[in-house]
Amino acid sequence: MSLPDPLLRLIEELQRLPGIGPKGAQRLAFHLLKTPREHTDRLVDAVRDVKERVTYCSVCNNITDADPCAYCLSVDRDRHVICVVEEPQNVTAIERTREFKGVYHVLMGALSPLQGIGPDDLKIKGLLTRVTNGVREIILATNPNVEGEATAIYLARLLKPLGVKVTRIAMGVPVGSDLEYADEITMHKALEGRREV
Repeated sequence: MSLPDPLLRLIEELQRLPGIGPKGAQRLAFHLLKTPREHTDRLVDAVRDVKERVTYCSVCNNITDADPCAYCLSVDRDRHVICVVEEPQNVTAIERTREFKGVYHVLMGALSPLQGIGPDDLKIKGLLTRVTNGVREIILATNPNVEGEATAIYLARLLKPLGVKVTRIAMGVPVGSDLEYADEITMHKALEGRREV
């Protein structure tokens, strides 16, 4: 016996979500099926609301429901320091530290020639425009992987001739781990980024 068409369609759509395979999609679909109507209505309303009201900041490309975003509008933020990240969720990770007081620029990805993502596919032009407005430092906070490193190197080559200080977030051994489990690249980055205590 096959499943009803609406349920099959829901399973197919759920499979399009990142990290959701066929079994996970089926489990979610059956969960939604037995959930009270008012709960599923709230979920549908929340998804619709996100699609209708959430957009990207015209200044920094972060997600927002008001343009420009709260970070770009804040008078408490140092506009002379820009932290460059790959994706909007990276802003949240940095904000959790409560240490960074500057503004952000979201690239919306990283350079990846194998996936066909080049410099023109990223939000680099807006960053270059912002640098001309008295920016003192650009902090490159791209991911510590091949694509993130390539993006950081590319941006550093573009930005340094503009007379702005370009820095890279530190990388190395995570707090709470053992040195014996660190690979050679992680140890190299840790030694390279050492500082005086």
